[in-house]
Amino acid sequence: MQILNTSSAPAAEVRARLSRTASLADAEKEATVRAVIEDVRARGDAALLDYGRRWDYPGLESLRVPQAEIDAAHAACDPELLKTMRLAAANIRAFHEKQLPNSWFDTSKPGVILGQHIQPVGTVGIYAPGGTAAYPSTLLMTAIPAMVAGVERIVLCSPPRDNGHVRPLLLAAAKECGVSDVFAVGGAQAIGAMAFGTETVPKVDVICGPGNIFVLLAKKLVVGTVNIESLPGPSEICVVADGSANPSFVAADMLSQAEHGGLGASSTAVLITPSQALADAVVKELAAQVARQPRREILEQALDEGGLIVVARDVDEALDLANVMAPEHLELEIADPWGHLSQVKNAGAIMIGPWSTEPVADYWAGPSHVLPTGGTARFYGPLSVDVFLKKSSLVCYDEARLREAAPHVVRFAEAEGLSAHANAVRVRLEGER
Repeated sequence: MQILNTSSAPAAEVRARLSRTASLADAEKEATVRAVIEDVRARGDAALLDYGRRWDYPGLESLRVPQAEIDAAHAACDPELLKTMRLAAANIRAFHEKQLPNSWFDTSKPGVILGQHIQPVGTVGIYAPGGTAAYPSTLLMTAIPAMVAGVERIVLCSPPRDNGHVRPLLLAAAKECGVSDVFAVGGAQAIGAMAFGTETVPKVDVICGPGNIFVLLAKKLVVGTVNIESLPGPSEICVVADGSANPSFVAADMLSQAEHGGLGASSTAVLITPSQALADAVVKELAAQVARQPRREILEQALDEGGLIVVARDVDEALDLANVMAPEHLELEIADPWGHLSQVKNAGAIMIGPWSTEPVADYWAGPSHVLPTGGTARFYGPLSVDVFLKKSSLVCYDEARLREAAPHVVRFAEAEGLSAHANAVRVRLEGER
């Protein structure tokens, strides 16, 4: 793990280290993904089965997961875990219901009605990875906001394991969410299938959900054919803490995101603090806690590749550096977090105070944990109901108001050399063609 001190390290070096972003600029992989998508577009189900047999399960015969298999997975799931899912789902739904915007109309000007008409997209596709771990929580965090938005059909794609079946935990979560269209399709081919549709997998309007580099590149390539929520990459956490923080808490929270790293991913776990004593204590705590974790190898690799402690001059500089990083998760473990909140400019999710540990936001509190990564919190926000909504502008003029606006509209049109635009006004008011 690298340790930098802003009193001795060049400012440019510190900022460069914090602003390191995951790159999708891999021409070879992108070419592979593009070929897969074009093949799926051309051959449909046949291509999906070929890729599934080659990369996932040699005996793959069917793409759709039968409802009986979904029901059986749900029935076999730990009842206490199902209870936890339901309670978490209620929190997620309650939070996202507060995000719902309303259509509106403005009639304050006589003869003019302006407004905004809001409606959900028709179909949403969710991608759920099926590699070293299953993430039923991510399914809840994507499907429930879509349902709150009013989306009528939600499709889930997840790769089959080496036994030919999608992970039962994902299937149980799908039933809890009310998602019945589940397909054993993974990788870039799943994104291509949802973007263009096949004989079995429906074409969707929005694709969301995390994945590996091939999934992210596929999402990038189909933007414009469909919408996406973002390109979520490896997980990140930045803890801004002062001398009042508990080093055990800080270390534990850094590890909570570091364990997403290793094995091909490169998660980032950062502490920025004005306290050298805290920095030293956290280093010791990290070593002690890693030694007790069953995923020790992953944690050690993640901290080696993406671990960083920055000793700043004061809390103000620490927050300034956190804004440079624009982290996915930002924790404020400082004496007066609310007093400093206005200084936070770039963060996907902000956890305030020592008891607001990142996992409670990930699993339980309610906001979606699908968040911007790789510095994109500078311009992206968390997944919300807005991702699944279409907003149409409404314009209604009567004749009197059009006559009043006509000279200005014609003047604009003629200044831009668009005579047909001007004619569309004149033909109504002067009978000219």
